Amino acid sequence: MSPAEPEEGDAIHCRLDELLAERGMTLTQLSGLVGVSLVNLSVLKNDRARAIRFSTLTAICGALSCDVGELLVAVAGSPRP
Repeated sequence: MSPAEPEEGDAIHCRLDELLAERGMTLTQLSGLVGVSLVNLSVLKNDRARAIRFSTLTAICGALSCDVGELLVAVAGSPRP
């Protein structure tokens, strides 16, 4: 396994849907604010993204007034010791 591959059962979950709902914002509105296509934001929102640029992450967090840890959370398949 290469360092970029997650361990089996581990994943990163994007809380974009939840943060948008909390702020009363649509994905279309966020797209206009951050300059990222609706399709790319949808891929991120649905946990299908394989990577994200730091500039995109910074723009999203700025538009949503959140920290990276509020947007992206680690989800393990089993509890950590």
